[in-house]
Amino acid sequence: MKYNKTTLKNGLNIITSRRPETETVSLGIWVNTGSAYETKDVNGISHFIEHMVFKGTKKRDALAISEDIENVGGQTNAYTSREFTAFYAKMLKSDVELAIDVIADFITSPTFDAEEMKKEKEVVVQEIKQSIDTPDDAIFDYFQEKAFENLPLGRTILGPAETVRSFDASQMRAYMKTHYGADNMIVVAVGNIDHEAFVKMVDDRLGTYHNKTDFKDEKQTYTGGFCIEQRDIEQAHVLLGFNGIEYKNPMYYPVTVFSTIFGGSMSSRLFQEVREKRGLVYTVYSFTNSHTKSGLFGIYAGTSADELKTLMPVMTDEIKKITDEKVSDKELSRAKTQLKASMLMALESSSSTAEVMARQYLIHGRIIPTDEVISRIDAVTKDDIQKAAQLLFSSDPTYALLGNLKKYPSYDEVQNLLQI
Repeated sequence: MKYNKTTLKNGLNIITSRRPETETVSLGIWVNTGSAYETKDVNGISHFIEHMVFKGTKKRDALAISEDIENVGGQTNAYTSREFTAFYAKMLKSDVELAIDVIADFITSPTFDAEEMKKEKEVVVQEIKQSIDTPDDAIFDYFQEKAFENLPLGRTILGPAETVRSFDASQMRAYMKTHYGADNMIVVAVGNIDHEAFVKMVDDRLGTYHNKTDFKDEKQTYTGGFCIEQRDIEQAHVLLGFNGIEYKNPMYYPVTVFSTIFGGSMSSRLFQEVREKRGLVYTVYSFTNSHTKSGLFGIYAGTSADELKTLMPVMTDEIKKITDEKVSDKELSRAKTQLKASMLMALESSSSTAEVMARQYLIHGRIIPTDEVISRIDAVTKDDIQKAAQLLFSSDPTYALLGNLKKYPSYDEVQNLLQI
């Protein structure tokens, strides 16, 4: 990925990657904050700020924000994760200045109007209820909470309804003052963009934005444990997880390749054994989530309540096999090819490229060349895969169940099944 970078006097980094053959530009502002950096009394405030900036700034009310972007055929949106908040747009190349003007307004001059806040709180509460009512969403929140019990990383991104309803404008502004700053965010644009012209657009709007954040970076220590919720539904949802790795861990690429082999595709071990050979599930897969100081590796499956007693021994047997025995050359080659192809396909999208560049810079302080990523994937050996398995499965498990559950393996039984 070829790119240009400029750092403004206040420390704000601006990165562009020019694609002159296109007619559009994907751009945005990424902030290195999210629910993992919230205290318990403001859990959900990062996500609520993401909502509220669209409800009005000093220049534009909510309708004007939508109309200004959509009148020229553009798109704008935002998201909040545990460690990132992003505000982004995709526009025709001629409308880039309008897009950065709107997005910069989100950061510098949201009004947090009281009446708009009152309405939006109920919108977010409905979003919370919808998430709780969706079993395969809810179980991931319960799983994360148990994996990082009583820690910010274990709390939900949306926050509890009662906390969201308590937010006021002064809390929102205070949070933005301490968590948003030129030293903690980045502006990225990918597409038919002139770097110097874009830098001037950003400098005019964000060049004097305050450059120091001031918040405590809480620990992210994996705990593990067991949680269960009984619900009158047809399927049983199960998550089995283990202590993972942080972004900068030398085992990052071996663990990524391992997860692909183990449960990352239809040709993976879990899918073939659990679904194709035994027909125990409709959905089964593994995943690895890295964070700044910790991580989480997990296996998700959706099955019938009656199959849980059969499913868990099969899953744990697959864990033992891949821990004890080296994977085949064919498995390793296929997983590497899948990862590289997926990455290269994603980079054909300007929006995905902007996302990758922003996250890489905020995490690593640099843009990692595509060739370097490919070489790191290619360098993973069969020994590395076995080491990754042994590393991941050495921790106490996190075991989460949700559904109409009558017979299921206990936490102790699962631990015994995992004895390697």
